[in-house]
Amino acid sequence: MAASVTTSYSFPVSASSAPVARVRSNRRRRISPQSGRALEILGHAIEYLTDEFVHESLLSSPDHERLAAVQLLMEANRQVYFECPVLPTFAERCRKFMRLRTA
Repeated sequence: MAASVTTSYSFPVSASSAPVARVRSNRRRRISPQSGRALEILGHAIEYLTDEFVHESLLSSPDHERLAAVQLLMEANRQVYFECPVLPTFAERCRKFMRLRTA
């Protein structure tokens, strides 16, 4: 396990070994300030490495270490995001409200 300096999140070193969670894209999540900062830092790091990769024209001879680093950062980004709780939809809030009123 590795951990970033700015957060207490740990993530697997092998990005390909962790399963990717499938969720509906229209569900919102409650992102704490700490998670938001971690997502921001990870996003900047991913953007920096991919821009550097393209700028140096390494597309003809792939740098596997750099690609592995980008994949690792992307996995960490997904893990931080999926750890944030899913907010209930409007319909779920209405159903809960109606159940409370009838009880």
